[in-house]
Amino acid sequence: MREIERLMNHYGESHQDKTNVIIHAVAVPSIFFVTIGLLWSIPVPMFMASMKITFAHILAIPTLYYYFKLSGPMGAAMTLLILTSFGLIKLLVIAGISVWQFCLALFVVMWILQFVGHKVEGKKPSFFEDLRYLLIGPCWWWGHWFKKMDISY
Repeated sequence: MREIERLMNHYGESHQDKTNVIIHAVAVPSIFFVTIGLLWSIPVPMFMASMKITFAHILAIPTLYYYFKLSGPMGAAMTLLILTSFGLIKLLVIAGISVWQFCLALFVVMWILQFVGHKVEGKKPSFFEDLRYLLIGPCWWWGHWFKKMDISY
């Protein structure tokens, strides 16, 4: 069994309850987005700012490397999620909304929802066992879409 399949199967074991799955379907991509937004908000040195590079951009590179190492299709899907996240951040900026405040508030709300989902499920979150599952959550979210489109990951 490939590593991506093993990780996705294990992650799925603690995400069986329909309520928990629905909560995670919203919360997982939201948390991914706001995490990028919070990283984007960290002040950077002037040389980085002049090139419009943030810590979110820098950390996206090894993150995408990890995803592509697990699976080409999953890496491509996660690239789309990262690009969408940067696009949403740009919209927040254009709208004059404080990115860090918006993202911090949504981060807290979405994590509370996820813990409520796990309370309903009766199982602890997978990342309590292995922090890699913080990165596998978005893959699991994409996995549902892949199945609907009959794409293997």
